[in-house]
Amino acid sequence: MQQRPVRVFVVDDHTVVRRGLRAYLESVDDLEVVGEATDGREALEDIAALVAAGQPPDVVLMDLLMPGMDGVTATTVITDRHPELAVVAMTSFTQADLVHGALQAGAAGYLLKDAEADEVAAAIRAACRGEVHLDPAIAKQLTRSLVAPKPQPLQALTDREREVLALVAQGLSNQQIADALVISERTARTHVSNILSKLGVASRTQAALLAIRENIAPAPPAS
Repeated sequence: MQQRPVRVFVVDDHTVVRRGLRAYLESVDDLEVVGEATDGREALEDIAALVAAGQPPDVVLMDLLMPGMDGVTATTVITDRHPELAVVAMTSFTQADLVHGALQAGAAGYLLKDAEADEVAAAIRAACRGEVHLDPAIAKQLTRSLVAPKPQPLQALTDREREVLALVAQGLSNQQIADALVISERTARTHVSNILSKLGVASRTQAALLAIRENIAPAPPAS
């Protein structure tokens, strides 16, 4: 049985960029563009309408710097109102502060705007699977500046939780972690939840960046 395409919603205030992304994504067999918006507020309204109609997107491709409601604010609202939706943030290399904001907001992936087309598609697929996708350049920049949460240090993790954290940092889903460690998916999910709680972080992406910075897992290879 063939799976349905991943439903994508594109948010970018630049018409040329937005149309270019849409044209590319619509040419990929397993991806389907279900809407687009020019700023965060318009995105929230359109996504709410799609959800109400029973046709929600799976992944929102979100520009971070936009007039009106920016991408960080929109990501915060989307992940709060629609936690089942994944957000992949797109940014220029000079907007690290915005990436930090999107990280706190719960974005599932980060791409530079000059990313190759196939990397955009890969990030969307990874987000839909519940995995973390980080552009290597962004990961490197973030791990340099990320401040580790102090109240809940890495020392609080058990050996098994450190194993799981290393796999999370590699972008593995709960099922893939379960397969790698020969445990149930439910147990893997519990480990991930405990790790986030002990580290005091809100998302798998934050945990992954912390693991890379603390050398629990290797940084993504340079492209």
